[in-house]
Amino acid sequence: MITKEEIAKVVCVLPNKIKIQVTDIEAFKENADSFSVGSYLRVSDSEDCALICIIENFAIEKTEDNRSQYILEAVPIGFLGSDKKFIRGGNNIAIPPTSVEPAKKDEIQNIYHAIEDKRKFCFSSLVQDTSIKVPINGDKFFNKHIAVVGSTGSGKSHTVAKIIQEVTVAKEGKYDGLNNSHIIIFDIHSEYKQAFPNANYIDVDNLNLPYWLMNGEELEELLVESGENQAYNQASILRRLITRNKQIKSGSDKVMFDTPVQFSIEEVANCIVNLSKETRNAKNPKSICIKNDAKEFVSDEEKFDFYFEKEFEFEEIKPQSINKGTYNDGTLEKFISRLRSKLSDKRLGFLLGGKVNKVTFEDTLTHILAYKGTEKANVTIIDLSGVPFEVLSITVSLISRLMFEYGYYYKKNMKSSNKSLTPLLLVYEEAHKYVPKNQAAKFNSSRLSIERIAKEGRKYGVTAMIVSQRPSEISESIFSQCNNFVSMRLTNPDDQNYVRRLLPDNLGPLTDALPTLREGEAIIIGDAIIMPSLVLMDRCEPEPSSNDIDYLQEWKKVWQNVNFDEISERWKK
Repeated sequence: MITKEEIAKVVCVLPNKIKIQVTDIEAFKENADSFSVGSYLRVSDSEDCALICIIENFAIEKTEDNRSQYILEAVPIGFLGSDKKFIRGGNNIAIPPTSVEPAKKDEIQNIYHAIEDKRKFCFSSLVQDTSIKVPINGDKFFNKHIAVVGSTGSGKSHTVAKIIQEVTVAKEGKYDGLNNSHIIIFDIHSEYKQAFPNANYIDVDNLNLPYWLMNGEELEELLVESGENQAYNQASILRRLITRNKQIKSGSDKVMFDTPVQFSIEEVANCIVNLSKETRNAKNPKSICIKNDAKEFVSDEEKFDFYFEKEFEFEEIKPQSINKGTYNDGTLEKFISRLRSKLSDKRLGFLLGGKVNKVTFEDTLTHILAYKGTEKANVTIIDLSGVPFEVLSITVSLISRLMFEYGYYYKKNMKSSNKSLTPLLLVYEEAHKYVPKNQAAKFNSSRLSIERIAKEGRKYGVTAMIVSQRPSEISESIFSQCNNFVSMRLTNPDDQNYVRRLLPDNLGPLTDALPTLREGEAIIIGDAIIMPSLVLMDRCEPEPSSNDIDYLQEWKKVWQNVNFDEISERWKK
């Protein structure tokens, strides 16, 4: 009778690979539930200790007596000790190993279920055997940043929806009502409303993001053209005027430019227009030649306060009698034109419209965090599909920054009041659209806000899930901070190579499968999972509205008439 050792034996041990010679492949895989590239092997050095490896590839060789034998190449992924505990990494197998055999189903299941019960979080099963559920450590998964990547049609949206759905129903003990999960989804294609019918749904029609909550980068990105020669001067005067207007409105000289208190953009615009028209008495420069009412001001601040009231008419320039004011040289004309254009643009009503002046800072926070009145929700969907592209980056930046600062001040307040934590997950769908790798000025604000969350957010209970079909186009500062990866099918070679470089585990058989994964299949790698795994995602219920259109089936139907009036009316809004 042929022994196990004669059927299969280790013939080569390399630092990151093991070669195994198999003389009878049918006998070797006889007791295996499944056996293929990607299957797990148990390479033993004693009765109790074993190295768990994953098959990377195989070759068939002919022996001297013309028989076929297989050479399997396997990558070690962890060590199973005598206490049955699995330890990631390390190739500390004793030489020579005593036996090689396919890892048993219960052995693999026990490895995955080594996670403490209260920390288990599950949303997938093993591709090699779908009866084996693959739990992860939920605390390690969510308290570090997550990357979910995959090409169009790979099942990315379903994966994100399933993960969040499982979070919102997870409870410790029995109680009615919502749990304490808080997730904000930046939904760029209006996909997730269907998957979360009870979510706090915010779109451009009910979104109120007061302009006075913007910081310097956001305001300058909105109002100043970065490529202009006078951009620096425009930004400087804008900061001075906004700071002064905030001080007047709040009644405090301690208020700074970035302090989140109200100011009036209309009053600031009045002042800029007045400065651009200002004329002065040639013999007494302190005397401002307002038409029929010359005035002297003891300071710039006093003059700004006066100019905030309305647009004034000034005396015309006269040689040796009336000179131009400091800013009456044409350098503010384009700035004023842009400012007026933004203020009159109805599409920007959620940022600059009159209704935002009636919204308080607290209103904005409770609305975004779904604490508004009695309407509480675990998930807030911010539908960005109706937000004009030129302010998309600013919108994402402002909300992200507010959530980061909320986490910061909440934690500060919690230390003094013994309150419970309310950790927050921000889901950035199609993140490459507003935090791209290129350094264009129009993405500065969103890049800075999200990079800050990526670098510091964990300390304050604010983590990010970066979702993208083009990971190679995302800011490396953000993507490299992710500790857990759910990588679905990637067909672009640049994206494949980019993900391979960033993944914390360099495993050939797993990462080489990226372009061939089927819909719903994913590679999970990171701190949260016991060992890197190829999994099949559980289906979410209900599903997001991201299913492909069946073109041929629709085209086969009878000609459909279109209500162009209804479409054009919606288009114009």
